[in-house]
Amino acid sequence: MDRRMQLYFDYYFSYYYQYYIWRRKLLAAIALCLACYYYLINIQKQEREGVTYRPMLDRDISRQTRLDRLYNGTEAHCISELRMRKVVFHRLCGHMRSHGLLVDTLHVTVEEQVAMFMHVVGQKWSNRAVGFEFIRSGETVSRYFNAVLDALMVLARELIYLRTTETHPKITSNPGRFHPYFEGCIGALDGTHIPALVPAHMQDRFRGRKSIPTQNVLAAVDFDLRFVYVLAGWEGSAHDSHVLQDALSRPTGLKIPEGKFFLADAGYAARPGILPPYRGVRYHLKEYQGAREPEDYKELFNHRHSSLRTTVERGFGTFKNRFPIFKSQPNFTFKTQVKLVVACCALHNWILEDGDDEYVYDDASWYTALPRSNRTYRDIRTESRAWVMKRDQIARIMWRDKVGEPNSQADQAAEDMDSELGM
Repeated sequence: MDRRMQLYFDYYFSYYYQYYIWRRKLLAAIALCLACYYYLINIQKQEREGVTYRPMLDRDISRQTRLDRLYNGTEAHCISELRMRKVVFHRLCGHMRSHGLLVDTLHVTVEEQVAMFMHVVGQKWSNRAVGFEFIRSGETVSRYFNAVLDALMVLARELIYLRTTETHPKITSNPGRFHPYFEGCIGALDGTHIPALVPAHMQDRFRGRKSIPTQNVLAAVDFDLRFVYVLAGWEGSAHDSHVLQDALSRPTGLKIPEGKFFLADAGYAARPGILPPYRGVRYHLKEYQGAREPEDYKELFNHRHSSLRTTVERGFGTFKNRFPIFKSQPNFTFKTQVKLVVACCALHNWILEDGDDEYVYDDASWYTALPRSNRTYRDIRTESRAWVMKRDQIARIMWRDKVGEPNSQADQAAEDMDSELGM
């Protein structure tokens, strides 16, 4: 029995060993054949002439001529078409290229990618119109539009932030009017409604103050008109106080440094870091035109508060003036619409790094040309007593300095508030 088992094992061992050797030889022969094949292919590629991709030479020349006129032509033409100066445009493209946010492809440069994006957001062109102008397919336009959008979303992380907590020269250079009353003010915040395109079953939630669906966007702006915080995507029916509360409660949300504050309109409640005007009192500058001077400390505070808070309204006005796509419902998915708001806010900040241009409203023209907000609802939050008293203190001292009121009543009120606030 042992002899038979030994013969049996010897037979199968010999068989599988020969099969293993045969398979290795076969694989080696196949690998040798493939190596020879690829070697011969490479030799043929080296010997033949190089291939130049010229599917339509006239088309390429026409496109390149158009692009040269677009961002290498006159300054006025570049501002009109690309919504920014030539140096700003080339600096933006260079930054994205050097940081790996966008790359030049075989047929499309970074400059052309950004130019197509700017025609969508700055000229409100459709995908088909951009494709016709740049002689590109709709798929190409869509692909690079999304590439630029994603690059700007990354860039937003380094562009939308609070640059300084120091009191702005707009306040310090106006002693007796803004300074020292608004010492510690670092900007203004407000909400704006941007038209949104959403499915029919969601439209009721997105229809608020306006007759069309909108998204409620909260933004904080410094006195250089740069966005320091943006929260987009809330339904148009959402109360501004809910949006603000969400911004303050997020781990990466709006952070207000200790002792600093933003100006807000009467729709918000007074709370730490948020200073609104008095409700039920004349507020907007148009209400003080002519001989209608402030009659008490509340009206004086509201008048000067309005003069400063115009910053956020000018910021929104400039933003929508530069990017007309936000004046109507954009034909994108809602997720893309939300990203567009943040991306264009970052782009707005990048452009203003080079200074103001024709799309930026100044204080004088803003109040004469555009209507003011007239919201009739209030913040549902209870106002912070400490910040209500802080507002009263600022207003009373402001009124005393203006009219030269004797120190008795105003100073006593200020001292009482200081003691209650622990100042």
